[in-house]
Amino acid sequence: MNHRNNNNFLGKKYGHRRSILSNMASSLIKNKRIFTTLSKAKALKKYVEPIITKSKIDTTHSRRNIFSYLQDKLAVSELFKTTFQKVRERNGGYTRVIKTGFRFGDRASISFIELVDFNNSNYISKTKKKSVRRKSKKNRKNIIGNEQN
Repeated sequence: MNHRNNNNFLGKKYGHRRSILSNMASSLIKNKRIFTTLSKAKALKKYVEPIITKSKIDTTHSRRNIFSYLQDKLAVSELFKTTFQKVRERNGGYTRVIKTGFRFGDRASISFIELVDFNNSNYISKTKKKSVRRKSKKNRKNIIGNEQN
């Protein structure tokens, strides 16, 4: 039974899983959007949202705590810059996971995870594909026959 087992272990041991999530979290903070598998994106969401919540308090103690999770000075300094002020004003839900398709090699479901306040693109294309009307074979034969006469 799978009662009260909320963690996705990603098929990795603790140290490997922790370093993967740490690297992905620092990449997400630096780049604002990353592409990964769906299961890793969901695990990353549970990992990075408490970190962003801890960044609301700008003290040396919180910076050191966040550095213990991320292990990246640039990501920690980026998290405390004024560009993240909009994120800090939110009460939660800092990230969004959107499915994009499947990977060609192993058909793993690919998605991207992004910080909500930094998206600059539309996900649904608003331009409609223009349909081309073709005449039936019967009409084409008549047109071709009339041209030859």
